[in-house]
Amino acid sequence: MHSGTGVPAVTHDAMLADAVLEISRKGLGMTAIVDDAQKVIGIYTDGDLRRTLEKRLDFSTTPVDVVMSRNPRCIKAEALAVEAVQTMEQYRINQMLVVDADNRLVGALNMFDLLRAKVI
Repeated sequence: MHSGTGVPAVTHDAMLADAVLEISRKGLGMTAIVDDAQKVIGIYTDGDLRRTLEKRLDFSTTPVDVVMSRNPRCIKAEALAVEAVQTMEQYRINQMLVVDADNRLVGALNMFDLLRAKVI
């Protein structure tokens, strides 16, 4: 699991350009969208980016919360890695956010992390 400064995240009022830069900096193919209390309210992925490009939006003036995916699939921090794999396979997703009991962002996983850990 990626944690601390390795977790891609921007606030809900960030511009789309900032979200794309965060995705590039952290290299996980997504960024969490959080509120002021660090609670997860959305996710913006490489797939969302491709769909956004089709809309021809201005990345410097469009807030990320306009195009983010709301209520993303998350896993609790105490869950087993195998549960993450099952959820990712079930919903055909490659990344997942890790949250605490209050839905605050604590980490991020992607399929490559689980492959490296030999969970799958």
